[in-house]
Amino acid sequence: MLPDLLDGTDIAAVLVRLAQTDERTMTERAKKLAPSIQRANFAFLLEGHVNIVARAGADGAHLTGIEAMNEALPTLKPERIAGVGGLTTRHDAMAAGEAGADYVLFGELDSDGKRPSAEAITERLQWWAELFEPPCVGFATTLDEAGAFAAAGADFVLVSDLIWNDQRGPRAALMDARHAIGQNPDGTFGKVQAGIAQIA
Repeated sequence: MLPDLLDGTDIAAVLVRLAQTDERTMTERAKKLAPSIQRANFAFLLEGHVNIVARAGADGAHLTGIEAMNEALPTLKPERIAGVGGLTTRHDAMAAGEAGADYVLFGELDSDGKRPSAEAITERLQWWAELFEPPCVGFATTLDEAGAFAAAGADFVLVSDLIWNDQRGPRAALMDARHAIGQNPDGTFGKVQAGIAQIA
């Protein structure tokens, strides 16, 4: 399904969440996805699993929390992307940016399946976009959130379940997400791009 979905779409990245199994199997799964993601210059990011990023041919990794990011930076930089989420405070976000994170993510679910309100995420994105240079990403669970996060200044909007759970199929949902995050009031399309998450 993923190659067909990506063909002709305009996204920035695909974040791959590998089901936990042995390292060899995870590497092989990731390697199978790499060509379809990278052929059109989309970034291919693994969620965690820094130890297999290079072997899988991924462009980088998404880390959760400052500690995980600091441990991963020597392995990933400067050749690969190191993004970070799980930033519960402004101090954590600033520390991630100063340490060299390529992007910061706001609004994802925590280990208990909870997340801040959409209003709180919007406020955090506005704060970051006004003051800091590294890109910020808003994790959207609805099309309304996707539009609000883009309007707040997010450089990218990450969409996941709203793409894969749409009864019309993921392509229609992705097109709706692109419209929600990209259309300015004057009808033109702005710089904000989507990222999608895929479980393998």
